[in-house]
Amino acid sequence: MKKLILAEKPSVAKDIAKALSLKKSGNGYIEGNEYIVTWALGHLITLQDPGDYDKIYEKWDINHLPIIPQKMILTIIPQAAKQFKIIKGLLKETSEVIIATDAGREGELVARWILEYAKSKHKIKRLWISSVTNKAIKDGFANLKDGNQYLNLYYSAYSRAVADWVVGINATRALTTKFNASLSCGRVQTPTLSILAKREEDINKFTAKEFYKIIFNYKGVKFTNSERIFDKKEATNLIDKLKDKNVTIKDIKSTKKKNHVQGYDLTTLQQDANKLYEFSAKETLNYTQNLYERHKVLTYPRTDSKYITKDMVDTLVERVKAVNFGEFSKFASKILKSKIDAKSFVNNEKVTDHHAIIPTEEKIDLSELNSGERKIYSLVVKRFLQLLLPPYEYEETKISIDIEGNIFTAKGKTEINLGYREIENKNLEIDEDDEEEQNLPIFKLGQNLKGDFSLHTGKTTPPSYFTEGTLLMAMENPTAFMENNNKDLTKTLKDTGGLGTVATRADIIEKLFSAGSIEKEGKIIRTTPKGRQLLGLVPIDLRSPLLTAKWETQLLKISKGELRKEDFLENIKKYTHEIVKEIKLSDAVFKHTNITNQKCEKCNKLMLEIKGKNGIYLVCQDKECGTRKNVEITTNARCPKCKKKLTIVGDKKQSFVCICGYRESKDAFEQRKKVESNKLNKRDVQKYIQKINTEQKEETKNNNFASELSKLKF
Repeated sequence: MKKLILAEKPSVAKDIAKALSLKKSGNGYIEGNEYIVTWALGHLITLQDPGDYDKIYEKWDINHLPIIPQKMILTIIPQAAKQFKIIKGLLKETSEVIIATDAGREGELVARWILEYAKSKHKIKRLWISSVTNKAIKDGFANLKDGNQYLNLYYSAYSRAVADWVVGINATRALTTKFNASLSCGRVQTPTLSILAKREEDINKFTAKEFYKIIFNYKGVKFTNSERIFDKKEATNLIDKLKDKNVTIKDIKSTKKKNHVQGYDLTTLQQDANKLYEFSAKETLNYTQNLYERHKVLTYPRTDSKYITKDMVDTLVERVKAVNFGEFSKFASKILKSKIDAKSFVNNEKVTDHHAIIPTEEKIDLSELNSGERKIYSLVVKRFLQLLLPPYEYEETKISIDIEGNIFTAKGKTEINLGYREIENKNLEIDEDDEEEQNLPIFKLGQNLKGDFSLHTGKTTPPSYFTEGTLLMAMENPTAFMENNNKDLTKTLKDTGGLGTVATRADIIEKLFSAGSIEKEGKIIRTTPKGRQLLGLVPIDLRSPLLTAKWETQLLKISKGELRKEDFLENIKKYTHEIVKEIKLSDAVFKHTNITNQKCEKCNKLMLEIKGKNGIYLVCQDKECGTRKNVEITTNARCPKCKKKLTIVGDKKQSFVCICGYRESKDAFEQRKKVESNKLNKRDVQKYIQKINTEQKEETKNNNFASELSKLKF
């Protein structure tokens, strides 16, 4: 009998079929002499809703909580029922299953749940690869793993899913029914919201203070006293004291330094793309996923590693050859002319499931990529080439002078070798030190200097509001926002990778936008009144990053076979009882702060104003009514005058407007675009508006439990 290969997505299944020369296409599968490859559509199977366990749970009632089934039951996601039926039929015709879903915890869960629900007894092998090129697939099939090696990884994924279901459903139902409002919380999204709120609190509490620094000027060279003085009189008195005193060169230090960039993991790529192009974390992930899946030019994107393994070094020449064109050619050619030195980013110990994001051996015509894909591809290729160029070398000189025991310094830098900095990535280079660097003349130890003093005035600045890029960084390293500074817990959180994973952080941010807990103002993200109230209602453990740290530590132990999943889930059940009890006994109050004076056309109730990620809209406060009305929709179309993004305003009669004052009707916009591109027509614009409307409808959903929330009457 043939062997069944189970991929996670149709595109990956087609790549496998191509690599293995499987050519006979069927309904939901591709077949060859030895193998049949089929696919999931992401998750086909999920955990049942509470109402499926007992009809009594269809009604949201705080008295029914907590809901903790004796045994978790799987169910088919309705939209995926057809494909599951195909897979189940193919299992009857095959003798062995090769799991070829994404190489990670969630990929394992996708496959194992399908096999469990289909009651499969097949022998299991595992394909574990990080890119879907022909070579990677062939190499992977030549080194298939025993499926039993990944059984504990599945238990870890299963435990995570059950824990999130039990805690999420009970906490969300408890909050919603207790406070008569659509409220949701989760072990990752609520601490993320807390991080944003803490930063805003720090900004609001901040009071700017004026400070002074004394500078000694000698022939254009500025020697600065690093100490900030907050009393002007004290600063001027010190200058008076130091005038006419002997100024001597006390120390001269010249140090040759080298530094290098690191490879891209998903988080740093998302940060750079947000900084350069204002891409959201989700947009960057989608573009990178397309470059990996559809175009085959980048390796697996959902990685937390910035390094590659030793066995990959032999593939680097082919990867450089693949990018030896266009703007990259100058540097790729230079690298190919000498022996490749990759020691700066080869480290087996720092590679977990997947290595850094780098180009594959596949060549690409950039015209095949859309604008966003081209920008992400360029970022990754430039970083890859930088890694293969020599380090940046420079000599740093620091001169110290002593004036009556007060030390002043001046710093200078001389470049020796530009190295990787030959490839410019504007706005991404970070100076090693914020101290001003100058062109320094030659000084000698003990040399006496004659100069004058000046007073530099500055003001302390508050912390910056978060952007999506900096929020991702905070989620990865949230220890600065923890109230408990216990060193062991801090280390645990660091070791487990912070809040969420590289694969889930973008979705967490999107959930917070959709739930109405955060909103965007330009680049910055702020909490909404609803979000700030929610933090006051949620049990304290669910607000802290430490809960995630504890969970991830235990999940890692399960994946290694060091902890039984049954013991972990027993503790989750006890914890759920505690948080439900805490919410039930709460005497707090929730108030809508976004009620407008505009009444719903259907039910006559006042509507709520929602500031979504793509604009502003009104939604009826009656969840069963569900009436929604657009007020503003932010588009990707650019203003012909200032090139900023245009906004659609109006509900029935719509216009495109810009903050610079430019305005045009929808008809005028259509005609202008038709002339500019000869491609855009009324249908294109209408499709675009419908797309935006669909995205905004998604934003009215609070979380994964939105379908149940919609059943409530407020």
